[in-house]
Amino acid sequence: MIAYIKGKIVGITPTYAIVENNGIGYHINISLQTHAKINGRKEVLIYIHHYIKDESIPVMYGFADELEKKFFLDFVSVSGVGPTTAIVILSTFSPGEIRDAVVSENVNMLKSIKGIGPKSAKRIILELKDKFLKIESTSTNSVNQHNTQVDEALQALGTLGISKNVAQKAIKIVLDKHPDVSSVEDIVKFALKNI
Repeated sequence: MIAYIKGKIVGITPTYAIVENNGIGYHINISLQTHAKINGRKEVLIYIHHYIKDESIPVMYGFADELEKKFFLDFVSVSGVGPTTAIVILSTFSPGEIRDAVVSENVNMLKSIKGIGPKSAKRIILELKDKFLKIESTSTNSVNQHNTQVDEALQALGTLGISKNVAQKAIKIVLDKHPDVSSVEDIVKFALKNI
């Protein structure tokens, strides 16, 4: 099995990336979260899940970090949730937001995801809540804890000519990846790497 692929991005859309490694181009399905993290980079390391069902053509799913891959594998372990639905879940909310929704048994939030009905939402909560309780929250709570720094970082990025919308997305990625970031300078530095 392939654990990860490191190489050059030769093509990317919001739903897949083509990564070249040693002259071979790998077509890798990705979530919008992964797209946001790798878009604009020349070289990437993508964690891979090689999905093979029955006699069908094998499909590669790729993730910018191991946490997102873990969430994907957790979701596909739930009866009735296939890889396409798992990618939609990860494209709709960040891993931290999904974790918090499952732990707090927020059926309405899960139902808002395309392809997830009330029964699927309850099954996801039933099967994954205990697993997700072991994962530390890294979602919107991080944003609330860093409100002042986030505002200052937004101003700094705006001064550098970066639009507010792009800056907000980059800062959110930083806080998801580095929930313990403690200074405006670090937020700006990491955000610039994600733009």
